[in-house]
Amino acid sequence: MQRIVILGNAGSGKSTLARAIGERLGLAVVHLDRLFWEPGWEEPDAEVFRERVRYALAGDAWVSEGNYSRRTFDLRLPRADLVVWLDTPRAVCMKRVILRSLGKRPRPDLPDGCSERLNREFLEFLKFVWTFDHAYRRGIEAMRLALGPQVPVVHLKGRRQVTAFLDQLAGAAVAPGGAC
Repeated sequence: MQRIVILGNAGSGKSTLARAIGERLGLAVVHLDRLFWEPGWEEPDAEVFRERVRYALAGDAWVSEGNYSRRTFDLRLPRADLVVWLDTPRAVCMKRVILRSLGKRPRPDLPDGCSERLNREFLEFLKFVWTFDHAYRRGIEAMRLALGPQVPVVHLKGRRQVTAFLDQLAGAAVAPGGAC
């Protein structure tokens, strides 16, 4: 496996999983939020974002995390070897988003010039997180099926499944004569 796309709700663990896969398989990690957002949470021109994604995925080995289905699936899915859907319960996602927003730990996936604060936009974001499975997931999945139906999909729910998946990847990466 050389090109992996990770999908899921905010707070589902996409960035954490991408970093872990990148370390285990020696893949470049592409955080789409970092490519999308301008300082102060400003949206870029659509083609500017797509060009950033094209450039980031120009190599042959990467793990990409983030949804952006309408904007980037045509760039990512035709080249992907695997799609990982994180099926994290929304209550867990909400808790993680709130805790990380209140925390002072640096986040490598947070876009430059963007900080999380408790304001009206943050409350709207929490609404997005809470309604993701009902309001957004089906559309993302429909786009995935339209643009990458041939790409194998793994669904992971919970830490045990994520850990088992990472262990399996690590084993495949070092198996003699095995291709990853």
